[in-house]
Amino acid sequence: MAPKKPVKSKYNRILLKLSGEALQNKEKNLCIDPEIVLTIAQRVKNVYDMGVEIALVIGGGNIFRGMTGEGRGIDRTIGDYMGMLATIINGMAMQNALERTGLATRVQTAIEMPRVAEPFILRRALRHFEKGRILIFAGGTGNPYFSTDTAAALRASEIGADVLVKATKVAGVYSADPMKDPNAKLYKRLRYTEALSKSLRVMDAAAFSLCMENKIPIIVLNFFEPGTLEQAIAGKEIGTLVCD
Repeated sequence: MAPKKPVKSKYNRILLKLSGEALQNKEKNLCIDPEIVLTIAQRVKNVYDMGVEIALVIGGGNIFRGMTGEGRGIDRTIGDYMGMLATIINGMAMQNALERTGLATRVQTAIEMPRVAEPFILRRALRHFEKGRILIFAGGTGNPYFSTDTAAALRASEIGADVLVKATKVAGVYSADPMKDPNAKLYKRLRYTEALSKSLRVMDAAAFSLCMENKIPIIVLNFFEPGTLEQAIAGKEIGTLVCD
């Protein structure tokens, strides 16, 4: 039997945005489940093997969310910094899992902590891509009041990503919450302005604006359905494409 030909990628460089909740296992009461993280790492490796340069941004909601803390008496600024530290913990967990699959990685943080990660320096990040390493950008933007969606859009803009992939639990962007409204319509394609005007909760306005200004398309897909990420990167119509 002839060897299987590798699937070609439509994109050279991508930024994958994952929620912190993607790493947790509520049934086992684990905020970070090593088995789940390793499964995610294998999915990332599948895309890497397609010849793609990959950067990741992971949220921190499985550990701590600044806005939630504010509702419980924690100052919003302090809470946001706590959330940034949570993203660094998640980044380190993902680094460990990726390296277990044989991939070289670097964690770069917006908040400097040199004993565990590199500071984010754009030229160093680009050099890591040249050496075939996967990058994990942690610590958000380094500033309170900005979400990890905004951090993902910012880093995607800085590194010149061809696409920003937002991993979710649903098939894409809907006209309403598909978990609550059975008649919610799935959009296959949207313009940035359309998504903003319809107040579709894909990413926050700051993240959208950055992607729109820098012409970075956004793919929103169900990451937990096997093969979706790989198919989307190969150029198939998976999920929702948000672009000009």
